[in-house]
Amino acid sequence: MGKPTGFIEYLREAPSEIAPLERIRNWDEFHLPMEEDKLRTQGARCMDCGIPFCHTGSVISGMASGCPVNNLIPEWNDLIYRGLWREALDRLHKTNNFPEFTGRICPAPCEGACVLGINNPPVTIKNIEYSIIDKGWEEGWITPEPPLKRTGKNVAIIGSGPAGLCAAAQLNKAGHWVTLFERADRPGGLLMYGIPNMKLDKEAVVLRRLNVLEAEGVKFVCNTEVGKDLPVEQLLQEFDSVVLCTGATKPRDLPVEGRPLKGIHFAMDFLTANTKAVLDKNETPLSAEGKDVVIIGGGDTGTDCVGTSIRHGCKSLVQLEIMPKPPSDRASDNPWPEWPKVYKMDYGQEEAAARFGEDPRGYLTTTTKFEGDENGQVKAVHTVQVQWERNEKGQFMPVPIPGTEKILPAQLVLLAMGFLGPEQLLLDALGVERDPRSNVKADYGTYTTSIPGVFAAGDCRRGQSLVVWAFNEGRGAARACDLYLMGSTDLP
Repeated sequence: MGKPTGFIEYLREAPSEIAPLERIRNWDEFHLPMEEDKLRTQGARCMDCGIPFCHTGSVISGMASGCPVNNLIPEWNDLIYRGLWREALDRLHKTNNFPEFTGRICPAPCEGACVLGINNPPVTIKNIEYSIIDKGWEEGWITPEPPLKRTGKNVAIIGSGPAGLCAAAQLNKAGHWVTLFERADRPGGLLMYGIPNMKLDKEAVVLRRLNVLEAEGVKFVCNTEVGKDLPVEQLLQEFDSVVLCTGATKPRDLPVEGRPLKGIHFAMDFLTANTKAVLDKNETPLSAEGKDVVIIGGGDTGTDCVGTSIRHGCKSLVQLEIMPKPPSDRASDNPWPEWPKVYKMDYGQEEAAARFGEDPRGYLTTTTKFEGDENGQVKAVHTVQVQWERNEKGQFMPVPIPGTEKILPAQLVLLAMGFLGPEQLLLDALGVERDPRSNVKADYGTYTTSIPGVFAAGDCRRGQSLVVWAFNEGRGAARACDLYLMGSTDLP
């Protein structure tokens, strides 16, 4: 602990950002770097608790509490305070293969579990994390480190998203030959196409790390959907082991009247088309320019749709959320170290408020039908407010409130209501056992499917979750796979 009284002396200070009305003019990341002396001061706020909760990685009330990859947060906070950046980077890489990703896109359950956060603003853990890794890249400390020896074993990883990349990095480190199959035209999965460029820069951040993995010996095979372009029989014959990291990409639909109308799209289709257009320097086929946009869903994906639509130059924007507006402070039934369910404006809502004058979210609202014009194009969304009541089984259900109906103009509707599980084509072809939620059945910790030598990790196993949980599972599955192949393992 560098400064025992740091948490008393210093206030939380977050990095500056480019003003919303300025940053919506482009697709660049908008967080500004913080001066080193300020970062060291923020590191000094870490209390080095006797029992730190920031790196516990537990699940409380169904939500992450603390860091799922068990980052050694107090250690690198102290090292930053002392100015020992290289040592801090080494500690960070011990638990996290790609801190430049989590430092940018993770919602920071570590900060929600920070002991200082009980009665003060928590330590700026997320900002310090990506400042450490960015410093490492700037100083040239991050270079390819291929394994000294190869085992001769070949591992196929299906899906190059967060779980797949972590599994690949770890298995390659163990000396196995790793091939990552990706059905899209670029590797990265969710990191490449599911998250907008202003939140995670593809060329400066994602591709930079992918190039290092390639230089270390990981092979990427894109435009290849296993089970369709590559038969599973050939896959199982050519590889000693397989790790399924396909994600949970089956979107939740909204089967109400008017759903087949043109102009209604799943959020991920919209975000993928946009990011591909940005990278290819083309016009996106799904543009919000000049349109009244209605986004249904209040999570991170919905927020990304808000920020993307604003940059397209939409005419108006409304984001509908069926849940109630969170309180400004922790409720009595949401105690520390649970994830704090409190009201906040994320980057997209900040930009919408700056552009249109208010937070675009409407709470306790559900869609009853879509209305179209004579050409089959959506022109309006019909909504009603709801209240949550228990049904005869004791379950909370949304109940419409008569007299609260509204009609919202809309030429573009984006469905951002989460995901139902993995797509089943590959899983059917493999014949792996599924759980009642259609996820691959494999126990946490062992990651072994019903087929010997085939493992599963990330959202395809646990369901839709955080990127940092995918990192946790990708690393864990790599360890299990290495143990299967070699009879023992040194992977953490």
